[in-house]
Amino acid sequence: MRAKAQELSTGSRDAQEIARRCFEWVRDNIQHSSDFRRNPVTCNASDVLREGTGYCYAKSHLLAALIRANGISAGFCYQRLSIDETGPPYSLHGLNAVHLPEYGWYRIDPRGNKPGVDAQFSPPIEQLAFRIVFPEEQLFPQILADPLPVVVNALRTHSTWDAMYRNLPDWEFTSLPEA
Repeated sequence: MRAKAQELSTGSRDAQEIARRCFEWVRDNIQHSSDFRRNPVTCNASDVLREGTGYCYAKSHLLAALIRANGISAGFCYQRLSIDETGPPYSLHGLNAVHLPEYGWYRIDPRGNKPGVDAQFSPPIEQLAFRIVFPEEQLFPQILADPLPVVVNALRTHSTWDAMYRNLPDWEFTSLPEA
């Protein structure tokens, strides 16, 4: 983990540049488990790095670890989204926030791009993977120091990408619990 963090920061001392490199590396090099139908289901940052795959939550765990290993503050954020983009059922979607000296907290989404999904690092404009469409969807404003237990439990309970996909965690309330 430390070696990858150091590799991504080589030649730069600028927090924004290092955060961008970490974000783009995770977004573009770690395969999203359901997009690529990849096992195993990963949770810990080191497992995500070793296996090269993870759900959005696990990818956010790796991104936070890489950014933090470079001495930059990073946290966890969540959206509640329609699973199939048509309404119910809903699930949480994991992403990150990074503290940039020039802008303060800035949300970034390492989920991985594909047709219809275009997450970018372009401060101060946030360009997340998904936009809110339905009234039951929400971008939670909280920036958490640790991943939500409901997310960690789901990742640790299911060992295959399809079992996880059938059991994506949800949070039905108007706000997340305080960190």
